[in-house]
Amino acid sequence: MRTKKICIYNAKMILPEKVSKGHIILEGNRIIEVAESDFSRVKCYSDLTMIDAEECFVMPGMIDLHSDAIEKEIQPRPNTLFPIHMAFYELEKKLTVSGITTMFHSLSLSDEWGVRNQEMVVGVINSINTLKNARSMINHKIHLRYELTFLAGLKALEGLIKNKSIDLMSYMDHTPGQGQFRDAEALEIFTLQSYGKKEREFDDFVDKTIKNQSRINWAKLTELSKIAKHQGIPLAFHDDDTQEKIDTLLECEGIVSEFPINLETAVYAASKGIHVSVGAPNIIRGKSHSNNMRAIDAILNHAADIICSDYLPSAMLPAVFSLTQEGIALNEAVKMVTLNPAKALKIDAEVGTIEVGKCADLIVVEMHQDYPILRKTLVGGSTVFQSDYKAYSERVDNVC
Repeated sequence: MRTKKICIYNAKMILPEKVSKGHIILEGNRIIEVAESDFSRVKCYSDLTMIDAEECFVMPGMIDLHSDAIEKEIQPRPNTLFPIHMAFYELEKKLTVSGITTMFHSLSLSDEWGVRNQEMVVGVINSINTLKNARSMINHKIHLRYELTFLAGLKALEGLIKNKSIDLMSYMDHTPGQGQFRDAEALEIFTLQSYGKKEREFDDFVDKTIKNQSRINWAKLTELSKIAKHQGIPLAFHDDDTQEKIDTLLECEGIVSEFPINLETAVYAASKGIHVSVGAPNIIRGKSHSNNMRAIDAILNHAADIICSDYLPSAMLPAVFSLTQEGIALNEAVKMVTLNPAKALKIDAEVGTIEVGKCADLIVVEMHQDYPILRKTLVGGSTVFQSDYKAYSERVDNVC
C-alpha cells in the first residue's frame, strides 16, 4: 500500500527563524518538504491530498512539559474520583482542541489526599503508559513531581526511575514559609478547597511536613537524579526562590527551573544555562495566582524560555500569541512552546519545528480579531481535530 501524501498549502509557516508563506508536504507521519513557494509548485506531485490553510498560521504542535490537567480530570471536585481511562480519553480530546500534541502529564507523588496519594499516583502512571500504547490521539508522557518532604515515597520514586515508567521528574517542596507558599494561609486555603479537608487535618499535615523538611536526604536525591539522567529522564526543580536552590539543581544535574518565585532567581537560573519555565495562565492574567513573579517580567528580561500550561491547557495558544503585543517576534514566542521545551527534554530530533524529517505534528491557527483560534491539529500526519465552524457561520449568515 502506498503511503498517503498530504500538502498543506497557502500557509503562513512559523519556522524557527521567521514566518514565511509556503507549503508543507507530509508523507506518512513525516514532513518531507517545506517550501517557500506558491501552490503551483506542488502540482508536480501526484496522489496528493490538498489542505488549503487559507492563509492561516501553521506551526508545530505544542509541547507541554507541565500540566496538572489529568489530576483535575480524575478529581474535578474534592472526594470525587472518576475512572482513569475515562479521564485519559476525555482529556486528550481537550488537548487536541488546545493544540497540544505532546503532553507531559504532571502527577504529584506526595503524602496528600485523593489523586496525589502514592498508591493513586503509581496506578495512574501505569494506566497512562498502558492506555497510550493501545490507543491515543496525541503523544502522552509522564512528568512525576516528587514532594521532598514525603520521605516514605523515595522507594516508589526509585522504582519508577529504574523501570523507566516516567519521562521527566521534578523535585518540589511545598513546606509553608518558603517557595510557592511563603504564606501558610495560602497553602491552607488551597488544601481545604482542593481536598475538602478539615482544619485539624491540615494542621497535622503541616506539622508533619515541617518535621520532615529537616530530614530530607539530599545525598539520596542527588544519587537518584543521576540515575534518572542515565535512564534518559531529565530533572526539574519546582518553585525555586533562592540562588542556593538553583545551585542545588545544578549539583543534581537538573535542566529546568519551573515557576521561579522571583525574578532574581529566574535571572540567575538563566545565567547558569538552566531552562526556565513559566505558566501560560500567569501570562494571560498578568500575574501569579500565588502573588509571586509575573511570567511576562521573566520573559522580557530573557530569564524564561519555556511556557507550559500549568493547570489550564487552553491558555497555551493565547499566551503565545499575546507575546507579540509585548514586542516579541511570533517565531520566537512559538519556540517557547515548541522548540525550546523539545531541546530541554532532548526530543527535538523528532518534534518542535517544521523541518524535513521531523514528525508531522502540526496545528493550523486562524487569527480572529487578534485572537488565535485553532482550526486543525495533526499528530503524526493524521488529523485528530478539525473545526468547520467558519463554514457553519457562513451558512447561518446565508440563511438569515
